[in-house]
Amino acid sequence: MSRKLNVLFLVVDDLRPQLGCYGRSQMHTPHIDGLADRGVVFERAYCQVPVCGATRASLLSGVRPTRRRFVDYKTWLDHDLPGALTLPQYFRDHGYRTHACGKVFHHLPDTAERSWCEMPFMPDCEGTWRNYLLPENLKSDVSEDRRGPAYEKADVPDNAYRDGQIADRAVAELSRLSGQEEPFFLAAGFVKPHLPFNAPAKYWDLYRHDDVPLAGNAFRPQDAPDEAMHNWGELRKYFDIPAEGPVPDEMARNLVHGYYAATSYTDAQVGRVLAQLDAIGLRESTIVVLWGDHGWQLGEHGMWCKHCNFHTSLNAPLIVSAPGVPGGRRARGLVEFLDVYPTLCELAGLPRSEHLDGASLTPLLTDPARPGKPAVFSRYFAGDSIRTDRYLYTEWADDTGEQTARMLYDHDRDPAENVNLAERDESRDTVADLSRRLAALRP
Repeated sequence: MSRKLNVLFLVVDDLRPQLGCYGRSQMHTPHIDGLADRGVVFERAYCQVPVCGATRASLLSGVRPTRRRFVDYKTWLDHDLPGALTLPQYFRDHGYRTHACGKVFHHLPDTAERSWCEMPFMPDCEGTWRNYLLPENLKSDVSEDRRGPAYEKADVPDNAYRDGQIADRAVAELSRLSGQEEPFFLAAGFVKPHLPFNAPAKYWDLYRHDDVPLAGNAFRPQDAPDEAMHNWGELRKYFDIPAEGPVPDEMARNLVHGYYAATSYTDAQVGRVLAQLDAIGLRESTIVVLWGDHGWQLGEHGMWCKHCNFHTSLNAPLIVSAPGVPGGRRARGLVEFLDVYPTLCELAGLPRSEHLDGASLTPLLTDPARPGKPAVFSRYFAGDSIRTDRYLYTEWADDTGEQTARMLYDHDRDPAENVNLAERDESRDTVADLSRRLAALRP
Protein backbone atom coordinates (compact mmCIF):
# COMPACT_ATOMS: atom_id res chain seq x y z
CA MET A 1 0.00 0.00 0.00
CA SER A 2 1.24 3.50 -0.81
CA ARG A 3 0.21 4.78 2.62
CA LYS A 4 1.33 3.15 5.86
CA LEU A 5 -1.31 1.57 8.06
CA ASN A 6 -2.76 3.70 10.85
CA VAL A 7 -3.01 2.49 14.45
CA LEU A 8 -5.99 2.95 16.76
CA PHE A 9 -4.83 1.99 20.25
CA LEU A 10 -7.67 1.49 22.77
CA VAL A 11 -6.93 0.86 26.43
CA VAL A 12 -9.53 0.32 29.15
CA ASP A 13 -8.75 0.69 32.86
CA ASP A 14 -9.52 -2.26 35.18
CA LEU A 15 -11.27 -4.26 32.44
CA ARG A 16 -11.30 -7.96 33.12
CA PRO A 17 -12.56 -10.32 30.38
CA GLN A 18 -16.13 -9.47 31.41
CA LEU A 19 -17.28 -9.25 27.79
CA GLY A 20 -19.65 -11.14 25.55
CA CYS A 21 -16.80 -12.10 23.23
CA TYR A 22 -15.08 -13.79 26.18
CA GLY A 23 -18.11 -15.98 26.83
CA ARG A 24 -19.84 -13.75 29.39
CA SER A 25 -23.29 -14.01 27.83
CA GLN A 26 -24.93 -11.81 30.46
CA MET A 27 -22.90 -8.79 29.34
CA HIS A 28 -24.11 -6.04 27.00
CA THR A 29 -20.90 -5.25 25.12
CA PRO A 30 -21.96 -5.22 21.45
CA HIS A 31 -19.27 -2.84 20.21
CA ILE A 32 -16.24 -4.63 21.65
CA ASP A 33 -17.87 -7.90 20.57
CA GLY A 34 -18.19 -6.41 17.08
CA LEU A 35 -14.48 -5.60 17.10
CA ALA A 36 -13.85 -9.23 18.06
CA ASP A 37 -15.90 -10.30 15.04
CA ARG A 38 -13.46 -8.36 12.87
CA GLY A 39 -10.31 -9.41 14.71
CA VAL A 40 -8.63 -12.07 16.83
CA VAL A 41 -9.50 -12.52 20.50
CA PHE A 42 -6.58 -13.62 22.68
CA GLU A 43 -8.24 -15.67 25.39
CA ARG A 44 -5.14 -16.12 27.53
CA ALA A 45 -3.38 -12.76 27.53
CA TYR A 46 -1.55 -11.87 30.74
CA CYS A 47 -0.43 -8.51 32.07
CA GLN A 48 3.05 -8.04 33.49
CA VAL A 49 1.88 -6.27 36.68
CA PRO A 50 -1.69 -6.23 38.06
CA VAL A 51 -1.84 -2.49 38.67
CA CYS A 52 -2.34 0.30 36.16
CA GLY A 53 0.77 2.51 36.23
CA ALA A 54 3.23 -0.38 36.22
CA THR A 55 1.52 -2.51 33.57
CA ARG A 56 1.18 0.48 31.23
CA ALA A 57 4.84 1.41 31.66
CA SER A 58 5.84 -2.16 30.81
CA LEU A 59 3.63 -2.50 27.73
CA LEU A 60 4.40 0.97 26.39
CA SER A 61 8.16 0.49 26.80
CA GLY A 62 8.20 -3.18 25.78
CA VAL A 63 10.37 -3.95 28.82
CA ARG A 64 9.77 -6.43 31.65
CA PRO A 65 9.21 -5.29 35.22
CA THR A 66 11.69 -6.12 37.97
CA ARG A 67 11.61 -5.92 41.73
CA ARG A 68 12.54 -2.23 41.50
CA ARG A 69 11.18 -1.27 38.08
CA PHE A 70 7.49 -0.83 37.25
CA VAL A 71 6.30 -1.71 40.74
CA ASP A 72 3.10 0.10 41.69
CA TYR A 73 0.18 2.15 40.37
CA LYS A 74 2.11 5.43 40.72
CA THR A 75 4.82 4.32 38.26
CA TRP A 76 6.33 6.93 35.96
CA LEU A 77 8.11 5.33 33.03
CA ASP A 78 10.51 8.26 32.85
CA HIS A 79 11.47 7.75 36.51
CA ASP A 80 11.91 3.97 36.37
CA LEU A 81 13.51 3.75 32.92
CA PRO A 82 14.60 7.24 31.85
CA GLY A 83 14.69 7.80 28.11
CA ALA A 84 12.98 4.51 27.27
CA LEU A 85 11.89 4.26 23.64
CA THR A 86 8.11 4.20 24.00
CA LEU A 87 5.66 2.60 21.58
CA PRO A 88 4.14 5.89 20.38
CA GLN A 89 7.60 7.48 20.22
CA TYR A 90 8.80 4.69 17.96
CA PHE A 91 5.90 5.30 15.59
CA ARG A 92 6.48 9.04 15.74
CA ASP A 93 10.14 8.50 14.85
CA HIS A 94 8.93 6.60 11.78
CA GLY A 95 6.77 9.41 10.44
CA TYR A 96 3.49 8.92 12.31
CA ARG A 97 1.33 11.62 13.85
CA THR A 98 0.89 10.41 17.44
CA HIS A 99 -1.95 11.69 19.63
CA ALA A 100 -3.57 10.58 22.88
CA CYS A 101 -6.94 11.12 24.55
CA GLY A 102 -7.61 10.05 28.12
CA LYS A 103 -5.56 7.72 30.29
CA VAL A 104 -2.80 6.02 28.31
CA PHE A 105 0.26 6.43 30.51
CA HIS A 106 -0.82 6.60 34.15
CA HIS A 107 0.52 10.16 34.44
CA LEU A 108 -0.46 12.48 31.61
CA PRO A 109 2.96 14.20 31.31
CA ASP A 110 4.94 10.94 31.47
CA THR A 111 7.13 10.79 28.29
CA ALA A 112 4.65 13.21 26.68
CA GLU A 113 7.19 15.46 24.95
CA ARG A 114 8.74 12.63 22.98
CA SER A 115 5.78 10.23 22.71
CA TRP A 116 3.07 12.56 21.39
CA CYS A 117 2.92 15.31 18.81
CA GLU A 118 0.71 17.33 21.18
CA MET A 119 0.04 17.21 24.92
CA PRO A 120 -2.49 14.40 25.61
CA PHE A 121 -6.09 15.40 26.24
CA MET A 122 -7.82 14.67 29.54
CA PRO A 123 -11.14 16.33 30.40
CA ASP A 124 -11.42 18.36 33.59
CA CYS A 125 -13.62 16.91 36.32
CA GLU A 126 -15.66 18.88 38.81
CA GLY A 127 -14.29 18.14 42.26
CA THR A 128 -11.89 15.17 42.20
CA TRP A 129 -10.82 12.71 39.50
CA ARG A 130 -13.57 10.36 40.72
CA ASN A 131 -15.98 12.38 38.57
CA TYR A 132 -19.20 12.29 40.59
CA LEU A 133 -22.12 14.24 39.17
CA LEU A 134 -24.81 13.93 41.85
CA PRO A 135 -24.54 16.80 44.38
CA GLU A 136 -24.79 14.52 47.41
CA ASN A 137 -21.83 12.50 46.17
CA LEU A 138 -19.73 15.55 45.42
CA LYS A 139 -20.21 16.68 49.02
CA SER A 140 -19.14 13.32 50.41
CA ASP A 141 -16.01 13.07 48.24
CA VAL A 142 -13.58 15.34 50.03
CA SER A 143 -10.20 13.57 50.18
CA GLU A 144 -8.22 10.45 49.33
CA ASP A 145 -9.15 8.96 52.71
CA ARG A 146 -12.77 10.04 52.62
CA ARG A 147 -14.20 9.22 49.24
CA GLY A 148 -17.81 9.17 48.09
CA PRO A 149 -19.79 6.05 47.22
CA ALA A 150 -18.26 3.24 45.18
CA TYR A 151 -20.83 3.69 42.41
CA GLU A 152 -23.18 6.29 40.98
CA LYS A 153 -26.23 6.05 38.71
CA ALA A 154 -27.07 9.41 37.17
CA ASP A 155 -29.66 10.15 34.49
CA VAL A 156 -27.26 12.06 32.23
CA PRO A 157 -25.97 11.85 28.66
CA ASP A 158 -22.83 9.85 27.96
CA ASN A 159 -20.54 12.86 27.71
CA ALA A 160 -21.56 14.18 31.11
CA TYR A 161 -18.99 11.72 32.45
CA ARG A 162 -15.34 11.84 31.50
CA ASP A 163 -15.22 8.77 29.23
CA GLY A 164 -17.91 10.25 27.02
CA GLN A 165 -15.77 13.36 26.67
CA ILE A 166 -12.73 11.22 25.83
CA ALA A 167 -14.79 9.54 23.09
CA ASP A 168 -15.88 12.96 21.81
CA ARG A 169 -12.26 14.00 21.51
CA ALA A 170 -11.17 10.74 19.89
CA VAL A 171 -13.92 11.09 17.28
CA ALA A 172 -12.80 14.64 16.54
CA GLU A 173 -9.15 13.58 16.38
CA LEU A 174 -9.96 10.86 13.86
CA SER A 175 -11.63 13.40 11.60
CA ARG A 176 -8.68 15.77 11.90
CA LEU A 177 -6.00 13.12 11.40
CA SER A 178 -7.77 11.60 8.40
CA GLY A 179 -7.14 14.81 6.47
CA GLN A 180 -3.37 14.71 6.94
CA GLU A 181 -0.83 13.03 4.70
CA GLU A 182 1.02 11.22 7.49
CA PRO A 183 -0.33 7.99 9.00
CA PHE A 184 -1.55 8.28 12.58
CA PHE A 185 -1.16 6.48 15.88
CA LEU A 186 -4.17 7.52 17.97
CA ALA A 187 -4.48 6.24 21.54
CA ALA A 188 -7.73 6.52 23.49
CA GLY A 189 -7.65 5.51 27.15
CA PHE A 190 -11.00 4.97 28.88
CA VAL A 191 -11.20 5.14 32.67
CA LYS A 192 -14.24 3.00 33.44
CA PRO A 193 -14.80 0.42 34.78
CA HIS A 194 -12.28 1.78 37.30
CA LEU A 195 -13.74 2.68 40.70
CA PRO A 196 -16.04 4.41 41.39
CA PHE A 197 -18.47 2.62 39.07
CA ASN A 198 -20.15 5.77 37.78
CA ALA A 199 -22.20 5.42 34.61
CA PRO A 200 -25.34 6.93 33.07
CA ALA A 201 -28.55 5.31 34.28
CA LYS A 202 -29.35 3.69 30.92
CA TYR A 203 -26.35 1.38 31.30
CA TRP A 204 -27.43 0.30 34.76
CA ASP A 205 -30.86 -0.42 33.30
CA LEU A 206 -29.38 -2.95 30.87
CA TYR A 207 -29.15 -5.39 33.79
CA ARG A 208 -31.90 -6.69 36.04
CA HIS A 209 -30.50 -6.16 39.51
CA ASP A 210 -31.77 -9.41 41.03
CA ASP A 211 -30.17 -11.38 38.19
CA VAL A 212 -26.69 -9.95 38.77
CA PRO A 213 -24.62 -12.91 40.04
CA LEU A 214 -22.23 -12.99 42.96
CA ALA A 215 -18.94 -14.86 42.89
CA GLY A 216 -19.35 -18.57 43.36
CA ASN A 217 -16.04 -18.87 45.19
CA ALA A 218 -16.15 -15.95 47.63
CA PHE A 219 -13.82 -17.75 50.03
CA ARG A 220 -10.11 -17.95 50.67
CA PRO A 221 -8.52 -20.70 48.56
CA GLN A 222 -7.61 -23.79 50.52
CA ASP A 223 -4.02 -23.55 51.81
CA ALA A 224 -3.42 -20.17 50.18
CA PRO A 225 -0.53 -18.33 51.90
CA ASP A 226 -1.10 -14.97 53.54
CA GLU A 227 1.10 -13.35 50.90
CA ALA A 228 -1.50 -14.23 48.25
CA MET A 229 -4.31 -12.34 49.95
CA HIS A 230 -5.02 -8.66 50.47
CA ASN A 231 -7.64 -6.49 52.18
CA TRP A 232 -8.68 -4.61 48.99
CA GLY A 233 -7.82 -1.26 50.51
CA GLU A 234 -8.61 0.60 47.28
CA LEU A 235 -12.32 -0.24 47.62
CA ARG A 236 -12.44 0.11 51.40
CA LYS A 237 -11.73 3.86 51.14
CA TYR A 238 -15.15 4.43 49.61
CA PHE A 239 -18.19 5.48 51.59
CA ASP A 240 -20.18 2.67 53.29
CA ILE A 241 -17.68 -0.10 52.48
CA PRO A 242 -16.84 -1.98 55.70
CA ALA A 243 -13.34 -1.39 57.05
CA GLU A 244 -12.89 -5.13 57.66
CA GLY A 245 -14.53 -8.37 56.63
CA PRO A 246 -16.73 -9.18 53.62
CA VAL A 247 -19.27 -6.81 52.13
CA PRO A 248 -22.91 -7.83 52.65
CA ASP A 249 -24.48 -9.67 49.72
CA GLU A 250 -26.67 -6.76 48.63
CA MET A 251 -23.73 -4.37 48.66
CA ALA A 252 -21.71 -6.93 46.70
CA ARG A 253 -24.52 -7.17 44.14
CA ASN A 254 -24.59 -3.37 43.84
CA LEU A 255 -20.85 -3.38 43.19
CA VAL A 256 -21.06 -6.08 40.53
CA HIS A 257 -24.04 -4.32 38.96
CA GLY A 258 -22.02 -1.09 38.91
CA TYR A 259 -19.04 -2.83 37.30
CA TYR A 260 -21.32 -4.25 34.61
CA ALA A 261 -22.90 -0.85 33.97
CA ALA A 262 -19.52 0.89 33.77
CA THR A 263 -18.26 -1.78 31.37
CA SER A 264 -21.26 -1.35 29.09
CA TYR A 265 -20.82 2.43 29.24
CA THR A 266 -17.21 2.17 28.09
CA ASP A 267 -18.23 -0.34 25.43
CA ALA A 268 -20.56 2.30 24.00
CA GLN A 269 -17.74 4.85 23.90
CA VAL A 270 -15.49 2.36 22.10
CA GLY A 271 -18.35 1.87 19.67
CA ARG A 272 -18.55 5.58 18.92
CA VAL A 273 -14.83 5.71 18.10
CA LEU A 274 -15.01 2.62 15.88
CA ALA A 275 -18.10 4.00 14.11
CA GLN A 276 -16.17 7.17 13.29
CA LEU A 277 -13.30 5.11 11.92
CA ASP A 278 -15.82 3.48 9.58
CA ALA A 279 -17.46 6.79 8.72
CA ILE A 280 -14.21 8.35 7.50
CA GLY A 281 -13.42 5.24 5.47
CA LEU A 282 -10.24 4.23 7.29
CA ARG A 283 -11.19 0.91 8.92
CA GLU A 284 -9.54 -1.05 6.09
CA SER A 285 -6.26 0.81 6.50
CA THR A 286 -6.10 0.87 10.30
CA ILE A 287 -4.79 -1.61 12.85
CA VAL A 288 -7.02 -1.65 15.93
CA VAL A 289 -5.87 -3.06 19.25
CA LEU A 290 -7.99 -3.07 22.41
CA TRP A 291 -6.69 -4.20 25.78
CA GLY A 292 -7.62 -3.98 29.44
CA ASP A 293 -4.60 -3.06 31.54
CA HIS A 294 -5.11 -5.94 34.02
CA GLY A 295 -7.86 -8.06 35.53
CA TRP A 296 -10.12 -7.41 38.52
CA GLN A 297 -11.72 -9.42 41.33
CA LEU A 298 -15.49 -9.22 41.73
CA GLY A 299 -15.62 -11.07 45.03
CA GLU A 300 -13.67 -14.13 43.91
CA HIS A 301 -11.63 -15.53 46.81
CA GLY A 302 -13.39 -12.98 49.01
CA MET A 303 -11.44 -10.14 47.38
CA TRP A 304 -12.11 -7.09 45.25
CA CYS A 305 -9.87 -4.91 43.04
CA LYS A 306 -6.60 -6.25 41.59
CA HIS A 307 -3.20 -6.21 43.37
CA CYS A 308 -2.54 -9.95 43.54
CA ASN A 309 -1.12 -12.94 41.67
CA PHE A 310 -4.35 -14.81 41.03
CA HIS A 311 -5.57 -15.41 37.49
CA THR A 312 -8.44 -12.96 38.02
CA SER A 313 -5.93 -10.10 38.40
CA LEU A 314 -3.43 -11.21 35.75
CA ASN A 315 -5.64 -12.24 32.83
CA ALA A 316 -7.11 -9.37 30.79
CA PRO A 317 -8.71 -8.79 27.37
CA LEU A 318 -6.63 -8.35 24.23
CA ILE A 319 -8.21 -8.03 20.78
CA VAL A 320 -6.34 -7.22 17.57
CA SER A 321 -7.95 -6.34 14.23
CA ALA A 322 -5.78 -5.60 11.23
CA PRO A 323 -6.15 -5.31 7.45
CA GLY A 324 -5.65 -8.69 5.82
CA VAL A 325 -6.26 -10.60 9.07
CA PRO A 326 -9.50 -12.65 8.99
CA GLY A 327 -11.80 -11.79 11.87
CA GLY A 328 -14.03 -13.70 14.23
CA ARG A 329 -11.26 -16.02 15.42
CA ARG A 330 -9.88 -16.94 18.82
CA ALA A 331 -6.33 -17.68 19.95
CA ARG A 332 -5.93 -19.95 22.97
CA GLY A 333 -2.15 -19.74 23.12
CA LEU A 334 -0.47 -17.97 26.02
CA VAL A 335 0.58 -14.39 25.26
CA GLU A 336 1.63 -11.42 27.39
CA PHE A 337 1.24 -7.69 27.09
CA LEU A 338 4.93 -7.28 26.24
CA ASP A 339 4.01 -8.79 22.88
CA VAL A 340 1.81 -5.85 21.83
CA TYR A 341 4.69 -3.46 21.00
CA PRO A 342 6.53 -5.81 18.58
CA THR A 343 3.19 -6.93 17.08
CA LEU A 344 2.18 -3.40 16.13
CA CYS A 345 5.62 -2.74 14.68
CA GLU A 346 5.45 -5.82 12.49
CA LEU A 347 1.87 -5.19 11.35
CA ALA A 348 2.82 -1.62 10.42
CA GLY A 349 5.91 -2.78 8.54
CA LEU A 350 8.36 -1.12 10.94
CA PRO A 351 11.64 -2.75 11.95
CA ARG A 352 11.72 -4.37 15.36
CA SER A 353 13.48 -2.29 18.00
CA GLU A 354 16.33 -4.19 19.65
CA HIS A 355 15.26 -3.29 23.18
CA LEU A 356 11.98 -5.23 23.16
CA ASP A 357 11.42 -8.17 25.53
CA GLY A 358 8.24 -9.46 23.88
CA ALA A 359 7.51 -11.47 20.72
CA SER A 360 5.27 -10.53 17.80
CA LEU A 361 1.80 -12.09 17.77
CA THR A 362 1.55 -12.08 13.99
CA PRO A 363 1.95 -15.89 13.74
CA LEU A 364 -1.13 -16.25 15.95
CA LEU A 365 -2.99 -13.63 13.95
CA THR A 366 -2.27 -15.66 10.82
CA ASP A 367 -3.10 -18.98 12.47
CA PRO A 368 -4.83 -18.65 15.86
CA ALA A 369 -4.62 -22.43 16.37
CA ARG A 370 -0.84 -22.25 16.71
CA PRO A 371 0.58 -22.70 20.21
CA GLY A 372 1.47 -19.54 22.06
CA LYS A 373 4.40 -19.09 24.40
CA PRO A 374 5.40 -22.05 26.58
CA ALA A 375 5.13 -19.71 29.58
CA VAL A 376 4.39 -16.09 30.47
CA PHE A 377 5.64 -14.05 33.41
CA SER A 378 3.88 -11.64 35.78
CA ARG A 379 4.85 -10.11 39.09
CA TYR A 380 3.45 -8.00 41.92
CA PHE A 381 5.89 -6.62 44.51
CA ALA A 382 7.58 -9.68 46.09
CA GLY A 383 5.52 -12.25 44.16
CA ASP A 384 6.70 -13.66 40.82
CA SER A 385 4.32 -15.80 38.76
CA ILE A 386 4.73 -18.13 35.81
CA ARG A 387 1.74 -19.27 33.78
CA THR A 388 2.13 -22.38 31.65
CA ASP A 389 -0.49 -24.14 29.58
CA ARG A 390 -1.68 -26.03 32.66
CA TYR A 391 -0.39 -24.29 35.79
CA LEU A 392 -0.13 -20.92 37.49
CA TYR A 393 2.74 -20.95 39.98
CA THR A 394 3.85 -18.07 42.23
CA GLU A 395 6.79 -17.60 44.58
CA TRP A 396 7.26 -14.83 47.13
CA ALA A 397 10.73 -13.87 48.37
CA ASP A 398 12.13 -11.41 50.89
CA ASP A 399 14.75 -8.76 50.12
CA THR A 400 17.55 -11.31 50.44
CA GLY A 401 15.94 -13.56 47.84
CA GLU A 402 14.87 -16.20 50.35
CA GLN A 403 11.54 -17.79 49.45
CA THR A 404 8.75 -17.04 51.94
CA ALA A 405 5.69 -18.59 50.32
CA ARG A 406 4.41 -20.23 47.14
CA MET A 407 1.22 -21.36 45.48
CA LEU A 408 0.33 -23.67 42.59
CA TYR A 409 -2.99 -24.03 40.76
CA ASP A 410 -3.86 -26.70 38.21
CA HIS A 411 -6.04 -24.95 35.62
CA ASP A 412 -7.04 -28.24 33.99
CA ARG A 413 -8.72 -29.37 37.21
CA ASP A 414 -9.21 -26.15 39.16
CA PRO A 415 -9.58 -23.16 36.80
CA ALA A 416 -11.10 -21.06 39.60
CA GLU A 417 -7.93 -21.54 41.69
CA ASN A 418 -9.66 -22.77 44.82
CA VAL A 419 -7.02 -25.24 46.07
CA ASN A 420 -3.32 -24.42 46.43
CA LEU A 421 -1.30 -27.54 45.57
CA ALA A 422 2.20 -26.16 46.16
CA GLU A 423 2.89 -27.95 49.46
CA ARG A 424 1.46 -31.33 48.52
CA ASP A 425 3.82 -34.27 48.06
CA GLU A 426 2.40 -35.14 44.66
CA SER A 427 3.25 -31.61 43.43
CA ARG A 428 6.93 -31.71 44.43
CA ASP A 429 8.30 -32.38 40.93
CA THR A 430 5.95 -29.89 39.29
CA VAL A 431 6.88 -27.17 41.79
CA ALA A 432 10.60 -27.85 41.32
CA ASP A 433 10.27 -27.64 37.53
CA LEU A 434 8.20 -24.45 37.59
CA SER A 435 10.52 -22.86 40.13
CA ARG A 436 13.48 -23.50 37.83
CA ARG A 437 11.61 -22.11 34.84
CA LEU A 438 10.53 -19.07 36.82
CA ALA A 439 14.12 -18.39 37.87
CA ALA A 440 15.22 -18.55 34.23
CA LEU A 441 12.44 -16.19 33.13
CA ARG A 442 12.75 -13.78 36.04
CA PRO A 443 14.56 -10.53 34.96
